[in-house]
Amino acid sequence: MRLIILGAGGYGRTVADIAAQTGTYDEICFLDDNSQEKDVIGKCADYAVHADEYTVFYSAFGNNESRVSWLRRLSDSGCKVATIIHPTAYVSPTVYLAEGNVVLPHAIVNTGCEVKMGCIINCDAIVDHGCVLEEGVHVCLGAIIKAENRIPYCMKIEAGKIVANRTYPV
Repeated sequence: MRLIILGAGGYGRTVADIAAQTGTYDEICFLDDNSQEKDVIGKCADYAVHADEYTVFYSAFGNNESRVSWLRRLSDSGCKVATIIHPTAYVSPTVYLAEGNVVLPHAIVNTGCEVKMGCIINCDAIVDHGCVLEEGVHVCLGAIIKAENRIPYCMKIEAGKIVANRTYPV
């Protein structure tokens, strides 16, 4: 299976590293409008040229709205979109995890959560039971979202922040 990551910047390189550690992909390469590195095989708009049954895509843009917009574009055009979970992360089997999400090392997504498309759950972040992350949410390093919160579309929960129970009621 081949993974093509849109965006070869810092977040794209992080996604590639996490993806390599899963052992799922035979090849990992990039599409990027500004990079000339050897593993960049074209521009982002060239994605359709590379789509086939053996290829999945991920939009690795740090800007939440751009990431979601590209993920929708990929999905709407029939491309397979990857969800990548680091081997040291814990995602409860009762979690609904949409396509296009990344869960980084040592993150926890607890019982009964719903994680919609395009979310980033960063290193050591915790999403406690019964939470809903709307599309494009970024839970930064070490942030904690306590139980029964519905985090709004494209919200960024900053590093180390603790969101108390029901601050954003479900």
